[in-house]
Amino acid sequence: MRGNSEGIIFTPFMSNQINPKDVYVVIPAYNENAVIQAVVQQLLTLNYNIVVVDDGSAKSLYPLLNRMTVYYIRHKINLGQGAALQTGMDFALSKQAKYIVTFDADGQHQPKDIDRLLQILTDNKADIVSGSRFLEGASHNMPVKRKFLLQIARYINFAFTGLLLTDAHNGLRAMTKEAAMKILLQENGMAHATEILHQIKKKKLKHKEVPVTVLYSDYSAKKGQTLISSFRIFFDLLLNKIFK
Repeated sequence: MRGNSEGIIFTPFMSNQINPKDVYVVIPAYNENAVIQAVVQQLLTLNYNIVVVDDGSAKSLYPLLNRMTVYYIRHKINLGQGAALQTGMDFALSKQAKYIVTFDADGQHQPKDIDRLLQILTDNKADIVSGSRFLEGASHNMPVKRKFLLQIARYINFAFTGLLLTDAHNGLRAMTKEAAMKILLQENGMAHATEILHQIKKKKLKHKEVPVTVLYSDYSAKKGQTLISSFRIFFDLLLNKIFK
């Protein structure tokens, strides 16, 4: 388990513009004991700093990760994905991160896509970049019902934020240090995805979507949003919890 980054040897990053020690990948995780090791092992091959935020899992993820070179933070109770992301981003900033990536813990994201997002940042084309499953060049095996829900969510996001994206809730993002310092998530639950868009608009951050690959397994498909959870997100927004 990494205590600090001193003495750690990093191999060259695939893009010569970024040193991997400047990149922190934040992984919010709740009861992901079945897959968290595999997800982290794939990311470690790219030599980024990995921050796993265990959001009060029923069984601590620490025994699965204590032999890996990662930062591990545990919430005593389950606070929600938004809270876990904010904890991870705050920690990364405290470590002088120059770039922060958010990455889901259920195995659906592909580590190779991270460089594509970071390249947009280094080219100064955006302050924050979101992955999209629906742009040309993207790939996914999303169940039809979930795709329908995401299409509805796109317009809900547009109603609250004025931003109409191709992908409403993709947890793969990359942002500069300056952008991360302007993002303050107050919505602990899944409505944080819309809250981020609201803050992008409010803080006048440059935003871009890029095509990524999202592959659902039987495991990850079971953990996604349902119609009930989608309505819960909508009412959280409607009740003005995050847009005061």
